[in-house]
Amino acid sequence: MAVEATSSGLSEGQAGTYAPEQSLPVACLLSMSGGFLDAFTWLSLGGVFANSQTGNVVFLGLYAASGQWHQAAHHFPPILAFLAGASAATFIRAPLLCLVGEIACLALVTLLLHRFAEPLPIVAISFGVALQTASFRQVERWKYLSVTVTGNMLRAIDQLAPAPDREALHGARTMLAICLMFLLGATVGGLVTTRLGASGLAVPIGLLASVLWFCCRYRGRRQS
Repeated sequence: MAVEATSSGLSEGQAGTYAPEQSLPVACLLSMSGGFLDAFTWLSLGGVFANSQTGNVVFLGLYAASGQWHQAAHHFPPILAFLAGASAATFIRAPLLCLVGEIACLALVTLLLHRFAEPLPIVAISFGVALQTASFRQVERWKYLSVTVTGNMLRAIDQLAPAPDREALHGARTMLAICLMFLLGATVGGLVTTRLGASGLAVPIGLLASVLWFCCRYRGRRQS
């Protein structure tokens, strides 16, 4: 399901000017949240992923091949939820509204995780994650994904493959920084989840709320 990151230039009139949703701090916070949520769902929700639909597809195929249909079935709902969330985000085309939707999904799971019957928690999280990742796909002038590192790593290598100039080096550093933030999020997610359980979702909620505050504050300054 993961779409690999590809390059994307802006028009000449937009060169060097980016919306707050396209800034590196926003991309880093979203990627950290993505890494955290994959660690959280893997540890708390039966070894499934909220973000990494590639992982879910692999395990779905492995379990199905060995006839473990019950285990395979665990990986199917998040795939469908991710598709539904991405479709909704594409239809809505309002990044901040989609971010609010993800925060609401995570808050709901935080409050009601142990009251939800499976697979509703992972469905809610994957749907919210897809709302966000389908809405925030550009950092400065480059495409990226906040739910995986593979495409971002390849994009970094693409920047360095030819004779790199200053802009290419900046692009490579940007992609690698996003990958490292995903790793940091997964590490923090593993540590926090084992200690706090569902309450640990306060961390990604806080990260997403910071993104929302940053974007709204920037837009407020531009309008004043």
